[in-house]
Amino acid sequence: MISGLSILFMAISAIISIGLPVVLFFVWRKKYNLKLIPMLVGVAAFVLFAMILEQLLHIVVLRPAADGTIALAKNNPALFVLYGIFAAGIFEETARFISFHLLKKKYDGVGTGLSYGIGHGGIEAVLIAGVAMLSSIVMSIAVNTGNAGILGSDPIVLAQIDAVRTAGPIMFLASGFERIIAITVHISLSVLVWCAVKVKGKLWLYPAAIILHAIVNIVPAMYQAGLTDNVWLVEAIIIIPATLTAIAAYFACKPLINPPETPPETPEDIS
Repeated sequence: MISGLSILFMAISAIISIGLPVVLFFVWRKKYNLKLIPMLVGVAAFVLFAMILEQLLHIVVLRPAADGTIALAKNNPALFVLYGIFAAGIFEETARFISFHLLKKKYDGVGTGLSYGIGHGGIEAVLIAGVAMLSSIVMSIAVNTGNAGILGSDPIVLAQIDAVRTAGPIMFLASGFERIIAITVHISLSVLVWCAVKVKGKLWLYPAAIILHAIVNIVPAMYQAGLTDNVWLVEAIIIIPATLTAIAAYFACKPLINPPETPPETPEDIS
């Protein structure tokens, strides 16, 4: 049996992962003039750059085994962490940089960066956490109702059932908490790169976003490499760079958030 508390926490994480991007878009839509197209561009850019191009590079560089294990993570975890954090930073921030150059002629204001960030971070949350939690809920219900046979007898499926059964309920809640942090980071980085493209003299924010992205990913990459197994310690630590990234995005991009008021025209100006 899989505990009801585990299923409840799965549902909470699924709601956060799928619902938070939607809520953010509609809450900020009028205040910051959010548009649908930049959000959809964020979705498409994440899929292309992070889910396809970056994964192709991982296949070549990391050479994962059939069971998903990565030799580099075991043999040289420091190099694995270094590669992982900068691969993610370069691919995703370059996706933003290219996307914003395509959007800048038709869209203006900080809302473009916010919309894109919601799309980029939102689709990641849905694909990585939302789908996984929904799948685990279906699996758990099947097991608890005595219908586990419909899931099949494939060793991978049986291993997934065992992993869900043995995991502590709090682990499922951690997934939703992680998505809150990740979406915050994606929105902040999107605003930074939008400013790099849109504001004169701010081009340096593009490489800065790559570095900030890498810093945020250090501890999660260490977790993937097996250098730490405390998921809550990982979440607690990444709150710090995530918060600093959000603060940096606000102060670096104040010209777009609070544009200076245009003084009224004088007779001399009109002439």
